[in-house]
Amino acid sequence: MRIRLLAVLVLAASLLSGCGYNQIQINDEAVNAAWSEVLNQYKRRADLIPNLVSVVQGYASHEKEVLTRVTEARANVAGLKATPELINDPAAFAKFQKAQGELGGALSRLLVVAENYPQLKADANFRDLQAQVEGTENRITVARNRYIKTVQEYNVSVRTFPNSLTASVMGWKTKANFTVDDEKAMSSPPAIKFDAPATPAAGAAAPAPVVVK
Repeated sequence: MRIRLLAVLVLAASLLSGCGYNQIQINDEAVNAAWSEVLNQYKRRADLIPNLVSVVQGYASHEKEVLTRVTEARANVAGLKATPELINDPAAFAKFQKAQGELGGALSRLLVVAENYPQLKADANFRDLQAQVEGTENRITVARNRYIKTVQEYNVSVRTFPNSLTASVMGWKTKANFTVDDEKAMSSPPAIKFDAPATPAAGAAAPAPVVVK
């Protein structure tokens, strides 16, 4: 009986391995880990924004539109539930990606505006926050690229034969992925012109630029 039971177990293990079950599970865990790192870096960026807005506002309070857009974009991101199930829902994933892209674009605009205030650029707190934001943006790019790669590997594993048969039986489907080109376009900095300066705030050493959408 023991020999028969052992033989059955060996046969079952070989069948599971041959049908791609184990590999799909490995790839799925890799996707979850990569997604957690993406969320971790997005959260880091969101946590930095309130302090950055506060510092910029002290020198460029009249840049109300830019400051408001960053705050609203952050609120929109905070309102989304970034649960693990989100990566299995293409529509919810697209909405999440759009919100993060808009936040990145608003943050870029804020930093562009800040470049035109020498006293703000000289502020130690601003320089530190700016460095942290730039570092976080780099980490987001790295984390997102890793996610793209792991999702690609997972999607290939559930679509290729014979794994596709196992995936069909188990109800496993391909996962949503980032559209890098679309998100890059959302984050492009705006054009700047200086022929229509606004009234400078107290203590500002340079006229405020007009942000052209």
